[in-house]
Amino acid sequence: MVAVLLAASLLASAKTETLEELIAREEAAKVEDRPALCTEIAERQLKAADDLYTAGKVDEAQAAVKDVVTYSEKAHDAAIQSGKKLKNTEIDFRKMAAKLRDIKRSLNFDDQAPVQEAADRLESLRTDLLSHMFGKGK
Repeated sequence: MVAVLLAASLLASAKTETLEELIAREEAAKVEDRPALCTEIAERQLKAADDLYTAGKVDEAQAAVKDVVTYSEKAHDAAIQSGKKLKNTEIDFRKMAAKLRDIKRSLNFDDQAPVQEAADRLESLRTDLLSHMFGKGK
């Protein structure tokens, strides 16, 4: 019972961390902890990008989309390096790429290219993770 309460309080505190706190934690984290942290940052930036596009703040939204790609690449690299969290990271990338494609469909044609490029990059990272998980020699 105590363990469940402790786990729930830790989960609640993790959800209330600011983006800046998560970024600071990621920079100091062990390599095996980075995939989850970087993915969390990327997911938050994806939500921010969606909200910013909805609010008509295209430049800020595009910066958030760039952060999604940057932190996804960091998550990918840490997962490959540590050999940990490969499956979870791949699943998260698939979900984020799908969300990016959904966002793209709601945008003006001129604003779609960066979002499509980000979705394509996440798919590329996802494919690479799959090849590490199921490639020859495994």
